[in-house]
Amino acid sequence: MTDNIRSEDNLSHVLVKVQDDLKRLRRDVDRITAQRNGETLDLQALNAAISRTEDTIRKRAEEYLKIVNRQMLMLPPIEDVEKKTVKIPKWKPSTEALLEIHPEKHQKVLISPGEKHKAAFTMRLLYNPTHPLNRDLMHQRYGIELPEPPKRAGTNVSSPCVISLMDKAFPSSTAYLRLTPVQSKAAYLHQREDIIVNKTGVLKPDKRQKEVSWGKSVEQVHGRTPALGASKASNDKTLLIQGTSQLTPVTPETALVPYTGKYSFIIKDGRIDPAAEDYCCFKQHYCLCWDGLVEVLRQIQRLLRDFAVPLAWVCGERLVSLVQSGQFGWTGFGSRARYGSVELLLSVLENREEVWKLLRQPGRRYKGEGGVEAAAIRIQACWRRYYTRAAYLAQRRRKWAAGTIAISWLLHTQLCRVRKSLQVSRYRHLENFRRRTEHLAANWKHISSSRRTIIHIPSLGYPQHQRFGLSGFDILQNTQMGRLCEVRDENVEVIYVCPVQLTEDVLQYYKRLLVMAEDANASTPQVSCAERFTVLTPEARAYFPLHNMCLSTLLKYSPRTLQRIRLQITGKQAYIVSGVAHIDDLAIADELGVPVLGPEPGIAQLYSTKSRARRIFASAGVDVPPGQWDICMKEQLYDSLAQLMADHMEVKRWLFKMDSEMRGWGMAYVDVSNLSCHSWAQQEFIRHEQEHWRNSWVQVRIWQSFLDEVPYLLFHHAKLLRTSRYRTWDCFMQDFLKQGGVIEAYPPSDSVTGLAVDLLVEPDGEVKMLSCSDQLYGPRELETIGCSMPQTSVCPETLYSICIRVGQACRQRRILGYLSLDLVTFLDPNTLEQQVWVVDLDLGYSNQLAMTQLMLMMTGGTLDCRSSRLEVPIQRAAVRSRYAVIGSRLLHSNISMMYHSVFFQICKARCIAFDIKERLGTVFALHDSKERYSLGMITISEDLQEALLTFARNLSFIHQEISSPNMQGKTNFKDVIKAIEGVLSVIKQNETIAEKEEEKIA
Repeated sequence: MTDNIRSEDNLSHVLVKVQDDLKRLRRDVDRITAQRNGETLDLQALNAAISRTEDTIRKRAEEYLKIVNRQMLMLPPIEDVEKKTVKIPKWKPSTEALLEIHPEKHQKVLISPGEKHKAAFTMRLLYNPTHPLNRDLMHQRYGIELPEPPKRAGTNVSSPCVISLMDKAFPSSTAYLRLTPVQSKAAYLHQREDIIVNKTGVLKPDKRQKEVSWGKSVEQVHGRTPALGASKASNDKTLLIQGTSQLTPVTPETALVPYTGKYSFIIKDGRIDPAAEDYCCFKQHYCLCWDGLVEVLRQIQRLLRDFAVPLAWVCGERLVSLVQSGQFGWTGFGSRARYGSVELLLSVLENREEVWKLLRQPGRRYKGEGGVEAAAIRIQACWRRYYTRAAYLAQRRRKWAAGTIAISWLLHTQLCRVRKSLQVSRYRHLENFRRRTEHLAANWKHISSSRRTIIHIPSLGYPQHQRFGLSGFDILQNTQMGRLCEVRDENVEVIYVCPVQLTEDVLQYYKRLLVMAEDANASTPQVSCAERFTVLTPEARAYFPLHNMCLSTLLKYSPRTLQRIRLQITGKQAYIVSGVAHIDDLAIADELGVPVLGPEPGIAQLYSTKSRARRIFASAGVDVPPGQWDICMKEQLYDSLAQLMADHMEVKRWLFKMDSEMRGWGMAYVDVSNLSCHSWAQQEFIRHEQEHWRNSWVQVRIWQSFLDEVPYLLFHHAKLLRTSRYRTWDCFMQDFLKQGGVIEAYPPSDSVTGLAVDLLVEPDGEVKMLSCSDQLYGPRELETIGCSMPQTSVCPETLYSICIRVGQACRQRRILGYLSLDLVTFLDPNTLEQQVWVVDLDLGYSNQLAMTQLMLMMTGGTLDCRSSRLEVPIQRAAVRSRYAVIGSRLLHSNISMMYHSVFFQICKARCIAFDIKERLGTVFALHDSKERYSLGMITISEDLQEALLTFARNLSFIHQEISSPNMQGKTNFKDVIKAIEGVLSVIKQNETIAEKEEEKIA
């Protein structure tokens, strides 16, 4: 390998010499001036040739240098060291021929294990100046001829220099002997992979060794560099010193533990004694690399002085290894800027465990050099940090508070603006509503007799908490599809806003139904009934599918549907017929520019409560059940109930109705017979005459007894009509007292008949009866599941008089449009006279009225409510009377499993149909296309008993066809059938009693 290097050096010398010769030749040529035949020679061609030669040689030289730089150099074998005996007469060698080859950073050299071992052995010889082969290797590798080493004389242990050294640095022999006996220890052998030889022959520590941080243990500090040696031996020595220090008292002599390693020295109180022999030996041995060691020693001394470390042993070999490894740096932040990495500095100490413990003591820094200044700086820094932090936190709190206040104020002002804008818009809507209502009242006669468009919006504008508690709210709003049948009037066009999306089969069903009825009536209108109605669904329904919004709100946020309605009513007389009034009805009317046939939403909300309805009945002068209204406190409830029970001993059941009660929700009842003192009170009531009962002092005693037992009676014996919303009496009582309510008496009779009457209070003040029917009660007795029409329970004139008086009382309170009355009739047990009580008032278009419109459309007849006659024209006969049974909401979950076409095929197979010519049979009202579990049904017959039988028979047939023993489904068919059976039994008993009376008379 050495020969190759020398041959390459000769070649480089040749190339350099050729380049120098060419430069010299160019200078000589420039000075030559040659002439031929009196003409000057042109030397430009020669110069060009020389330039080309120089460029060629330069390129070849660059290529040669690149090739040489990419070659790998190999160390000479150890066996050849002794053969190289070239002597150099001068101390300064000529190093021009040596090539400076810098190895690439990321280039990997593949060296065999044997060559690694040889290179490591050679480097150990070079690092050991006392080795006999060191001088030869330096001369062979670097051309440096070292002087002959001086011969060492034999040393005597008892020499004065050694004795003086021991006196200065080491403890006495007696103290040393008291420490511990000499023990043999196993030597630690490094693995071959722990040391890697680089290209330049310098030993590098293994990359797997990790840095030591401030928080790491002393054992991790031991493994910082390979030069630390066997950590196990060091730990054993430390444990031995710690164990004996507990037995031996600490003295100045025993405080200094000697170290037998080479080139170690002592740093006492952070300073090195330059005259110490061990330090001088270390400095003399490493004089060649002393410049790099000085800065590290300065850093170590400063660290030890700063932390007041009294004594530290420095291992020279570790110190040199640290400097040569290049791992030590002098950059830092804060306190570390004064000295380099503390972990690296501690790694060169032999007693690093003791020093590390001192450094970790709290406040140790302030005992060392400059400790007072450091403590003052630390105190000032901590105070400034605390003061600045406190000021920052206060500023941040103030900033957060200011931001919160600003945002709250902005939201408040925005909310106020929105509220003010809403108030202005709602007030404008209300003023426009009143103005259009006045115009409607002034022109009602003309409008009701001319062509007009009715916009039906079957909206249920209940409060939000009530709407959210209703399941299937959209289908519940669509139970009035019978409004379409108002097109039986040739002057009427209907725009029906549907809350559900109807499929084509449902629309075709109603179209065919209207066409059949029109054909059967033998009428020839200018426009067919199927062309005079339109069904529209608001597009906002898709955006709010689960919010249970009323139909008016959905239509308000459906601009496309409003635009279609506006186009259809342009140039026509139109008005809106809503359901339960809502504030959004005014916005829709203002958007379309049409009046509303109904009361103002505020008035409707006020008089739709049970307490206000009783005030209307009282002002109308009609009979109402005994009771008390506007009850809002528990004590008032107990006192009123006890007083009512004492005043009306004949009443057996008392009802509790919330002011916002609807469809049976919010109603409860209690039976007086559950009182323990009831039998005694009845005896006292019988003993005293009824005329003198209220003035008797016995009533006071009975009232006090009732008052004592009322809380217990209500808590244990009160029953809720529907438990789907209120599970217990406490829950019911909480809402009852919050909303207010009434206490009413249940009719004191075993046979009670309910009636329902629909009225129309026209804008000009006229009151019309539109329908009257007898109600069919379900198994809960107070829940209505159907009706029969016309009513046959009360004298028609009496019923008409009651309804007209109530209608006039509503007109005085500006209640217009459609409203429904609930009445009950029974025989007074004392006088055996028929009593009629008005029990409830509902404002809005009812389901019964919608089914009545469907019945009148199919039969082509008229309902005379004043005489309670349903008159149907027949072609072969003038007029025949009919009876109808109506079920506005029949439920069965199994119907949803089949399409409407299949359902009608089943009905056709069971002969459930309607005879157009005879005007007899069954008619269905479909409510939706998706769920299909709800529908309405009307049966029309010549007498009431046959109509009831047909209705019950139809329900029984349908239930048998769509159900199985294992899947009965959720239905109210059975309840309706039981109710009809009860009515039929009552009719049969009445017929039997009438026959017996006729026989007696005969």
